[in-house]
Amino acid sequence: MKDSTVLQKELIEAWRANNRINLFLIDKISGEGMQCSLSTRGGKSVARQFTHMHNVRLWQLEARAKDLSKGLYKFGPKEEPSKKELKQALEESADRIEVFLSRILTGDGKARSFKRGIYTTLSYFVAHESHHRGSTLLTLKQSGHKLDQKLSYAIWDWDKV
Repeated sequence: MKDSTVLQKELIEAWRANNRINLFLIDKISGEGMQCSLSTRGGKSVARQFTHMHNVRLWQLEARAKDLSKGLYKFGPKEEPSKKELKQALEESADRIEVFLSRILTGDGKARSFKRGIYTTLSYFVAHESHHRGSTLLTLKQSGHKLDQKLSYAIWDWDKV
């Protein structure tokens, strides 16, 4: 069995890889693609899928490690930020989630994981963001802005991301 230090580093690296995939996608989606939505009633555009990911991170920090949420920008429900603004927000919130996970791992008491522990906590974040990446890719495809197949497969090569 791996020692706990190795497992901790691997858990944090899994979180970092998840965030790098988000940033990679933002870079590869055109400005026009970022505005696409499948909703006819004002649902989330591709850009707003990413703002939602950031806002959920912030919401979880507010509930589980309030001090780590301080200073993070919360996007409004209709806000359509630029790619640069999205990437900056996601980088900042990813850094805070990393600190949050590290606190749980070290047991310093300043962070509260999900009841089932650290792996469930990490899984929640990755599953939530993967769901929205899938929704983003479907929106792009259905709107005629499909990413080329090589790029679509790249998000699954976690050894290279």
